[in-house]
Amino acid sequence: MSPNEEKLRAQYTEIAVLAGRLAHEIKNPLSTITLNVELLAEDFQQADSPRERRALDRIARVQRECQRLQNLLNDFLSFARANPVRMESCDLNVLVEELLDFYRPQAQEASVEVVRLLDPNLPAVRIDREQIRAALLNLILNAQQAMPQGGRLEVRTRRAKSSALLDLIDTGVGMDEKTLSQVFDTFFSTKRGGSGLGLPTARKIVEAHGGRIAVQSEVGKGTQFTIELPAAPEKTPLAEAAKDSSPPTPVT
Repeated sequence: MSPNEEKLRAQYTEIAVLAGRLAHEIKNPLSTITLNVELLAEDFQQADSPRERRALDRIARVQRECQRLQNLLNDFLSFARANPVRMESCDLNVLVEELLDFYRPQAQEASVEVVRLLDPNLPAVRIDREQIRAALLNLILNAQQAMPQGGRLEVRTRRAKSSALLDLIDTGVGMDEKTLSQVFDTFFSTKRGGSGLGLPTARKIVEAHGGRIAVQSEVGKGTQFTIELPAAPEKTPLAEAAKDSSPPTPVT
């Protein structure tokens, strides 16, 4: 890495740390404001006069904006923390099965048919389970939102030469080329009130694991996200034997 690249990386790290601290500093007074607005709303619950009802409407507007800021801060902090912490060898199929079982009640409520096509010969991957689970759940919920009248979500795993692939294919509204080119940009969102950090966070998590995420979409037909994660190093019998035959620690 060149000196300029090292300098840029150091500057980026410093800015990221400062931004994270700033977000935490904002959360405290925001919580205080939110609590006091809630108490104020309780005082106006029995509003009788037109003036009191107008005040209650304004209080409700402030509450909605406080909640929007709270959601934005939470999403930003998730984005800032998107680095693997607890890496372990994992069966991606098991993780997907558990996540889809968790999602099943919501899928039924949203009239989303989930189809599982999981390759039994999938290689193990080395991941932070909670972070990859969060990234996948984000993509699944995005797919659901793209199918407001219900639809079909196909979840497929497949083996590549030295990696595991996961496809999420929905039958939703799809995206045009302009939206597709911006979908991973921070703070870009087509949803009213969206933070625009969900997909950038998912990409950051996947790339922090040495993986890649790609998207294909067509308006009126649906969208496919593909995640590629490197296979975990295999433990060879020779390596295991060498580990087991290591000399014992001398006792003094």
